[in-house]
Amino acid sequence: MRLVKTSSVEANTKLGKAIYNEQGRILINKGVALEGRMLKRLLELGITFIYIEDRQTEDLVIHDPISDPLKREALTTIATTFHKIYTEPLESKSFILEKSIKEYKAVIKHIMSELNEKPKLMSILSDVCVHDTYIFTHSLNVTLYSLAVGMELKLPSDKLEAIGLGALMHDIGKVSVPKEILMKPGKLNDEEYAVVKQHSTAGFELLRNTHTVPLLVSHCAFQHHERLDGSGYPRGLRGNDIHDYAKIVAVADVFDAVTSHRVYREAMLPHEGLEMLYAGSERHFHPKIVKAFQNSVAIYPVGITVSLNDGRKGVVVKQNKSLNDRPVVRIIETGGFPVEPYEINLAEELSLVVTECDTTYNGR
Repeated sequence: MRLVKTSSVEANTKLGKAIYNEQGRILINKGVALEGRMLKRLLELGITFIYIEDRQTEDLVIHDPISDPLKREALTTIATTFHKIYTEPLESKSFILEKSIKEYKAVIKHIMSELNEKPKLMSILSDVCVHDTYIFTHSLNVTLYSLAVGMELKLPSDKLEAIGLGALMHDIGKVSVPKEILMKPGKLNDEEYAVVKQHSTAGFELLRNTHTVPLLVSHCAFQHHERLDGSGYPRGLRGNDIHDYAKIVAVADVFDAVTSHRVYREAMLPHEGLEMLYAGSERHFHPKIVKAFQNSVAIYPVGITVSLNDGRKGVVVKQNKSLNDRPVVRIIETGGFPVEPYEINLAEELSLVVTECDTTYNGR
């Protein structure tokens, strides 16, 4: 199967990987021929990339970061807690959160267990999911990325649990943001953005007043928008004044934000999001954390079409864990002409590099 931009897909192309909603229900199953109205609807729902069936890559297997049952469990836990806190009066919010913490901790342990069993590079692009509320999927994605970074840094399990819990609840303060602002289908104006920025402090106050939440977890909500050079918010903290957990969550938060579709801009591909992190390394983000993030994420996801510096074009079929910018590529074109497919390992062909990604689909 091939990973392509939804907007480039022609009608009647067959879907290569099922598309789910947040409850884990299949919206469009694998093998379904995508009609024009279905493709239009996917774009309206913010599905920027999809996998389609392709004879040259029909043998490819796409591995999701976590299992479908665990994904449903996590999203249900996040959504249920957020909805309850949003609708209940202020004096009840901490009580609701206290009752939910046990479930949150169980989810984190399950995620850690599955990630330990799958020592592969993470690719959330492979998990094609239509979300009704971006914040729920975002919270889960940030948790997956944060835990992957923590594991890459060889942190002990107790610290990983704290980071996971902080990541899962880093945006809990957005329950204080009016829905008309949070769900606005477009870019926020300055006044609206000022309201959204208050979510860091609101989340910290809510979490620190919840007795079952460690204070360091609360600081993930408080500090995930702080930046090393003091340009972040809410307090403009610098360098070592920002907790290491929050520094990890900050990197995961930005990467997921820029690689997710928003109404006012299309999603970046993973290598583009990583370039953005490196551009802010040392100034905004800790270089060690950015490097650990790079080592944890599939920069070129399986199924994406890439061009090489010698003019050949191919599809990524496998990752190299220690050299994730040098995957195994199945060559399908040379000099613009189709060839009998064959594979090369960029980890062994050091003179070759990926020069660009091509997510358009020409039907070949």
